[in-house]
Amino acid sequence: MEEARAKKQENKEGDSKRRRANSLKNIVGGDILATDFFRRQTKLLVLIMVFIIFYVHNRYASQQQQIEIDRLKKELTDIKYDALTRSSELMEKSRQSRIEEYISTQESDLQTSTNPPYEIENDN
Repeated sequence: MEEARAKKQENKEGDSKRRRANSLKNIVGGDILATDFFRRQTKLLVLIMVFIIFYVHNRYASQQQQIEIDRLKKELTDIKYDALTRSSELMEKSRQSRIEEYISTQESDLQTSTNPPYEIENDN
């Protein structure tokens, strides 16, 4: 019976030591890092920290690339619309009726041909 009481007393003392070891002062002061658990798991903790840094870096790089892709897509759309606008303006200005109208306003002697075009053959 006394042995059971002694074990209970030792367990209570061990629990109170653990509680003191995990107090806020020990955690904030950094004393918790000197405990046996953290000394045994140092390599694992360093590896976890490396993975966390790698993860954060990859996420940041991915977000930067996504921003660049979105910017380039918008720029490409703007350039396509600009090219379409210029192409339609060129088509409008190069129509035969527009050219004839321009020549007639310039008081030129040029006239639209009434004969169809024909090919000249070379005998060489």
